[in-house]
Amino acid sequence: MSIDQETPESQVDAELEDTSINDEHLHTEVAEHEFTLEELKVELSKAQEKAQENWDKALRTQAEMENLKRRTQKDLEDAHKFALTNFAKEILPVFDSLVLGLQAATGDSEEVKKFREGSELTIKQFEALFTKFKIEAIDPIGEAFNPEQHQAMLMQEIENAEPNTVVNVFQKGYLLNGRLLRPAMVVVAKPAEKSSEIDE
Repeated sequence: MSIDQETPESQVDAELEDTSINDEHLHTEVAEHEFTLEELKVELSKAQEKAQENWDKALRTQAEMENLKRRTQKDLEDAHKFALTNFAKEILPVFDSLVLGLQAATGDSEEVKKFREGSELTIKQFEALFTKFKIEAIDPIGEAFNPEQHQAMLMQEIENAEPNTVVNVFQKGYLLNGRLLRPAMVVVAKPAEKSSEIDE
């Protein structure tokens, strides 16, 4: 037996020492591994928050784009619907003059009859044109006074008329696609004044 040969006891001690070193190394690795997992969890949480922020921004941007698209579409529709507004406002007095001329044309002469026939035909053409372009007359006689569509020129006490109703129309009003072009000029019935009688 060699003098350098290790005894069984020394071998066990060496193995125990190696095991102890390996255990310490293993604990260090595990600790480092756990720390790295914590870091990853934090980074993952940050990334998720950032992703949620970006998703929210994307949704807001999409909603804004949809709103812009709707507003643009409405503006285009309004532009088509009301493109004739200025022209219609200018042509209404011409139409009014034609109607007044027809009303003033009285008599039974041949010339007056021809004038009336021509005026009536022209008025019908105007009315057909108004219908085509959705220009609607406001002729509110007998209706309740509506300040959004009627302009009261006069208030009169009228027998058997409901207060605040239109009893006469000086000039018709007009709407273009439901939007007011010109209010109707009207006479409105007012309540009868109560007579204050003093008993003697």
